Amino acid sequence: MSTPVLQLDSLERHFTASGGTVRAADGVTLTVGRGEVVGLVGESGSGKSTVGRCAVRLDEPTGGTVRINGTDVTTMSRRSLRPLRKDFHLVFQDPSSSLDPRMTVGQIVAEPLRLHGIAKGEAARARVAELLAQVGLRPEHADRHPHELSGGQRQRISIARALSVDPALLVADEPTSALDVSVQASVLNLLADLQRDRGFGCLFITHDLAAVEYLADRIAVMYLGQIVEQAPTAELFADPKHPYTQALLSAAPVPDPVTQRTRERIVLSGELPSPLAPPPGCRFHTRCPLAVDRCRTEIPALRTLDSGREVSCHLVADDGTAPDAAAPRPADAETSLRTIPHSRPASA
Repeated sequence: MSTPVLQLDSLERHFTASGGTVRAADGVTLTVGRGEVVGLVGESGSGKSTVGRCAVRLDEPTGGTVRINGTDVTTMSRRSLRPLRKDFHLVFQDPSSSLDPRMTVGQIVAEPLRLHGIAKGEAARARVAELLAQVGLRPEHADRHPHELSGGQRQRISIARALSVDPALLVADEPTSALDVSVQASVLNLLADLQRDRGFGCLFITHDLAAVEYLADRIAVMYLGQIVEQAPTAELFADPKHPYTQALLSAAPVPDPVTQRTRERIVLSGELPSPLAPPPGCRFHTRCPLAVDRCRTEIPALRTLDSGREVSCHLVADDGTAPDAAAPRPADAETSLRTIPHSRPASA
């Protein structure tokens, strides 16, 4: 098996705040293989972007390890890390704030080529023209400034800049959330085409379930700083095991209005708990409709089921038998929930 382009082992990122310590990422273990797209989903505040920033060392991990192409970069100095930075890049959520307004598009895209000593002068200009063409822009765009372009065009520039040095890993942090709905699909198609042609690994961070279903090979679901489920995309959407994943997918709109009206919606009570004071035991138990006494006191391990998927839930059996959060709760939840098969409409 080839070395993953990204390997996070028990990653932690804690922030000191006036009220205590915010555990934004708390023991996250995740890999991205070569040529693989891994989606990272969850509610706002679950820690997705923090994981992405730690993966490319824009944030310093509090604990755990980050490996890029097998090299431990967790504690590398900036000087030691600089030659390796061409192997991984980040596409930010908002291109309006991530592109230097004083630079032309050509200068922005050429900057990584210059910093890593890959090309300069005419060779750099030719490379910039090639990259702009690959992301659907014209050569004359190289002479414009970011403010002269649309949001979708600016995000294409961000993608061209990130791919200018042929990285092995691309971390895309909500790359379409700041764009108009009309251009989101074109940017997703662009990412899919480039990933297929170039074969880079991609950590795709999003709260858009339709986007991650379209783009990702595998999905990891985060809740309050921890991963609660990982599975291949088709398996996760067809049969989510963790009650939080079930609720998350039930809230996603579907194109078929009949299915949208008739399918059961799992409505969670309460708000996402504060990361300053996460609940004891399972962090989801305060909102879980199936929580039992064990959930309130014992932290569930993220374990591998017989099928190979990973789930962090006391109520999911090793053979994959899982409770249905949309079903009426039995009187004896501790024993009987394990025997309730989960089913959902195929279109969900």
